[in-house]
Order: sequence, then C-alpha cells, then structure tokens
Amino acid sequence: MFLFILLAATPADLVVTNAKIHSLAAEARPGGPRATALAVKEGRIIYVGDDKGAAAYEAKDKIDAGGKTIVPGLIDAHAHLRSLGGEMEILDLHGCKSAGEIVTRVQAALPKIQKGQWLEGRGWDQNDWTDKRFPSHETLSAATPNNPVILRRVDGHAALLNAVALKAAGIDDKTKDPAGGRIGRDERGAATGILLDDALELVTKVMPKRTKEDLERQILAAQEKAIAVGLTGMHDMGTTKDELAVLRILRRKNLLKLRVYVALDGSDDALTTEEYARGKAIDPMLTVRAVKLYADGALGSRGASLLKPYSDDPKNGGLRITNDAALLAAAQKAKAAGFQVCVHAIGDAAVRATLDVFAKVAKADDRYRVEHAQVVDAADWPRFQKLEVIASMQPTHATSDMDWAEARLGHERVAGAYAWRSLMKAGARLAFGSDFPVEHPDPLFGLYAAITRTDHAQKPAGGWRVQEAMTPTEALRGFTLDAAYAGFSEGELGTLEIGKRADFVVLSVDPLGAKPQELLRAKIVATVVGGKRVYGAL
Repeated sequence: MFLFILLAATPADLVVTNAKIHSLAAEARPGGPRATALAVKEGRIIYVGDDKGAAAYEAKDKIDAGGKTIVPGLIDAHAHLRSLGGEMEILDLHGCKSAGEIVTRVQAALPKIQKGQWLEGRGWDQNDWTDKRFPSHETLSAATPNNPVILRRVDGHAALLNAVALKAAGIDDKTKDPAGGRIGRDERGAATGILLDDALELVTKVMPKRTKEDLERQILAAQEKAIAVGLTGMHDMGTTKDELAVLRILRRKNLLKLRVYVALDGSDDALTTEEYARGKAIDPMLTVRAVKLYADGALGSRGASLLKPYSDDPKNGGLRITNDAALLAAAQKAKAAGFQVCVHAIGDAAVRATLDVFAKVAKADDRYRVEHAQVVDAADWPRFQKLEVIASMQPTHATSDMDWAEARLGHERVAGAYAWRSLMKAGARLAFGSDFPVEHPDPLFGLYAAITRTDHAQKPAGGWRVQEAMTPTEALRGFTLDAAYAGFSEGELGTLEIGKRADFVVLSVDPLGAKPQELLRAKIVATVVGGKRVYGAL
C-alpha cells in the first residue's frame, strides 16, 4: 500500500510569471539570476523568484507578463497633485513662441467664458522666445477689456495679468513690492502686469475660491493621469488646508489609488499649527508628516536667490521669499512637532541659507530636504552628506532649462547647476521627481533626462554637461528606492522584496537595457498598487 501526500499550494491573491523583473533589492546583483515571477497576498509580496518556484502559489488572479519588464512602483518625490488637475482645466500656453501668440490663444478662449469671468492660463516661457524679455500687459489688456486674466508662467512663480485683473487686485504704478515678491515695472516705473513669487498673493486673494467639488474633481483627474504614466506614489509639495481636507475625504471613501505623501503648505500658519497639534499621520495611502517652506523663487523668472547677481541681469540677485530668521523659526516649529522639513531652494544663496538652518536644527535621520537644489556652490556639496540632507531634484528641469541656464549663471557658476553626479559623488542622497505640472508627470521622461541630459530630439548631441548624467540604475533608484527613502518608506516601498508592499509597474521596454530614446516611446502596460491593478491590463 502506497501513501501519497499531496502538498497544498500556498494561497495568494496575485501571481505574475514570465516577466523580466528588476527588483532593485540589494541581493539582486548584476549578472546574477533574474527574477521572473512574484506572488502577492493581502497587498504584500510573498514571493520573488523564478517561474518554477511560483508554481507553489495558487491565485485566482494570474498574469502571464509575456516577457515584459517589471520594476518597483515609480514615485515622484516632488510634485503638485491638485495643480496638475487644475492645469488640465485652464488655457494651455505651453509652446507659445511669443507674447503675441499668448494673446491669440486668449482671444480664442474668450468666447467660451462669460463676461466678467476670470480667465486662467499657464505654461508660457519667455526663454523660448526670440525676445526673451517678460511680456507687458498692454496688448493683452486691449484684447480682454471685459474679463480679468491671469496667465502663469510655466514654473508658477510668475504671472502676466491684464488691466482688469490688476485693478481687481488693487495694483497700480504706486503699489509697493510685497515682502518676498516683486511687481514688474517698465523704465518709467509703470506696472507691466508681471507679478513674481509672493506678489502673486495680491491677485490670488481676490480670485474666486475653489470649491470642495472643484478640488475633488481636479485631484481625481490628476490621479488618473499619474497612474497612467506609471506612478504608484507621489510627494505632494505644499498641500493646502482645503486640498488636505479633500484628500482625507477621498481616503475615507477608498478613492485614492495613488500613495500620497503630504508636505504641508508652510506659508499657512493656521494649517501648520493645526496639523502639528494633530501630529504626523502615517497611512498606507495618505501620510502627513512633512512641511514645505520657500527660501527663494525660480531661475527661469530670475527669482532664484544667487550668491552673485545674474550674469544676464547684473542688477538682480533674485528673491528671498523667507529670510533666515523666519526660515529658522519655521524649521524649529516643525522639528518640535516631529515633521520633516522640505525647503524650496533653487539658487546657490538660498541653498546655502537652507543648509545653514538645517545645521542648527536637523539631527540624525531627520531626512531634511532641499527641494530642487538647482544651483549649488561646490563648497556646499559635501554639506549634504555631513548634515544628512536629501537633494530632492527633478531631471527634466535640466533639459528644459539647458538652453538658457548658462546665460543666467555664466560659464563658471553653471558647473554647479543640475549637478546630480557631483552631489552624489560628494555623498549626497538624491531623490527624483518631476515637479509636475511644471514638467510632464511621466517618470520615464525623467529617466531619459537623467541618463542622457538631452531633449526629446536628442539635442545637444552627446548631452548637456553630460558628466553629470546618471546611469540607468541610478536614475531608476531615484524614482523608486531613493524617493521612498525621502518619504521614510524604504522599508515598505522602493524595491520588490518579500514583505514589502506590492507596488510595481509593467513596462513595454526595459529601462535598464533599452536604448534611452526608447523610453520616450515606452508604454505603461499596467500600474499595480498594493497588488491591485489600478491602470492597464495584461
């Protein structure tokens, strides 16, 4: 008599086989055996290995990946979720080649709105024009006598207003520049309609307030766009009180498909006081434990604070939005509440001031962050490692700005601009993002920029300051494990390992093996968050 013992298969919720898996786990060494399968139970990975081993797992949901590539879930370490959804609803000014084209697009949009209604647009960039000066409002105002108009520059740090909007905001030739902002003026001192940085508050405070329904619609629309490009998580930089309230509602309704890490709008004292008293909230889909502060403006609008004046504007050294004392006080307040501090600092003076503040406040593993770190003096590169500060950077900023960055900074100073590899060699920990909607949210575009330092037409040949380029693996880590680390979630996310959350992306190309230009044509086959397919199908 023979006794046969049947071994029951281990139950799983999802089993994926026949894949090319880049786990990015420490034990997955180059040249070693490549994983081809994984299994998921209750949102976590319970197996990573070969197809033969996967046969021990039984699940109703089985995926044959057909040899396609799987990478850990992609995380954007610096972006603006509601703003992305909001931009999808307003006038698109990307690609305008002149101030005249802006007016043409505005005129085409006017019949679609009512008299007296605000017209909003975003996306123009004077650096792309033959005449690279900021526009003035006269032609726009003549074309729009019945509607207030606000047209934000691509970076959101500058805007062009028409005469009706200027009047609504109470701005005239005698209005003084507010702290941390600047009102554009011509050689006669007349207001040109351009507002920089905190001067924008003069107009935003008189504009119609977004309703809860507006915010929910825009956040959900942005979420759909984000998961469609392979994002499984993002760090929302500067979340307002109203946006946070809607995010919490969406979380309670189980409508969040994207993991959102919130950095509070640090300019709102009431918000930070309330949330600091509440304490940091760690949740798989909605974490609130950081604050976003501003040290300066943006390079494209010459608001970034520089140690020496702009090479193409010798009388201008940029703007300090928050002075040293206020920045220190805000960081100390966040520190006392146990919140991570993330400071927008683009110019080398702002970066140095931010590091000086961090030196007085940050302790081991606080993981304080310099957001953007676009221009960093070489003397400050080693301070990132010494202070354990994260350089939260956006690769596509370099390829968007490369045509004019040297004119702004000069040949010598541009060596410290978008200097990813130099910072990394100095010991800095980098985390990558897009800053969407300033840039396109597609992280594959970010990978391409990081690897090649060229635009989508592969220019300039060989790459712009290519010595700062990243390897494919380094770039992918920037959008996975390193971004997870920047949000204190490297134990849960960023690699495909047993016990971690089952966030991964199925791609039509191998980002570690394909030619870089193939990334620009790649397709997201599926986006999986917590073991659930939130986008695509196999």
